[in-house]
Amino acid sequence: MRATQADVATVRSFNRFYTGVIGVLGEGLMRTPYSLTEARVIFELAQRPETEVLALRRALDLDPGYLSRMLTRFEGDGLLVRERSERDARRQVVRLTPGGRDAYAMLDERSAAEIRDLLDRLPGGSRLRLLAAMRSIHGILGEDPRPDGLVLREPRPGDLGWVVQRNGALYAEECGWDRTYEALVAGVVAAYVEDHDPSAERAWIAESGGVPVGCVFCVRRDDEVAQLRLLHVEPEARGSGVGAALVEACTRFAAEAGYSEIMLWTTALQRPAQRLYARAGFVLEDEEPPSRRFGGTIHGQTWRKRL
Repeated sequence: MRATQADVATVRSFNRFYTGVIGVLGEGLMRTPYSLTEARVIFELAQRPETEVLALRRALDLDPGYLSRMLTRFEGDGLLVRERSERDARRQVVRLTPGGRDAYAMLDERSAAEIRDLLDRLPGGSRLRLLAAMRSIHGILGEDPRPDGLVLREPRPGDLGWVVQRNGALYAEECGWDRTYEALVAGVVAAYVEDHDPSAERAWIAESGGVPVGCVFCVRRDDEVAQLRLLHVEPEARGSGVGAALVEACTRFAAEAGYSEIMLWTTALQRPAQRLYARAGFVLEDEEPPSRRFGGTIHGQTWRKRL
């Protein structure tokens, strides 16, 4: 699905707004002689004893000429030195001088102080929502999608509505299913709440960095068989172990609750989930003939695991 003009405008508007919030539109960043880009260069150089100029340019996506002029000015100000690499004389390396380290310490201290002031002005609930949103943006756009401090917990007020909403939205986007699937999910959640037996049924919300990234339900099918239902992992958390952790929690609980078997129903479309179930010891027992469900053609599957 291609982004709309409204989507692009939303991101651009946020960028302009947040740039203003962190105060980078003034003459100097955080009341220092350095622009935002210059501060980014100093921050990057401070992360290691020396840095290749080519690696620095690539990491910050800077024009070679612009970066060269900036480094020349920094060198003239006594903030850094440039030398030929001992490993490859064709390459140039840069390292901060003690004066450059002092400049970094000043920038780092003022940056932390300004962010602390910004957060201190927010009520506790608003601060938590802001930090969760920032972690979510970082997780979605970052290069490393692994979950930050993954926690599996009991559903809290509002979580069950999130389960219904995210299942409905995601399966509509990825599988083209209509609202009858969302209605099914709502029914499963409602039945779990109305007839919940905590000794025989349980649900988990997977949370990373304060943000829900997945869920699963273990419900009673009969006295001997538990059913794994509504396994869901947000796209940005897939491939990072969230799904495996949820399936393992569900099967472990079923065994501890005294069930002799756990089963699940899925469709042939959910191939990544099938691989996850197979690794967890589930076996495909039955595949239904094609049928019309959720606005499309569904090939239902039943998987089982002995406990």
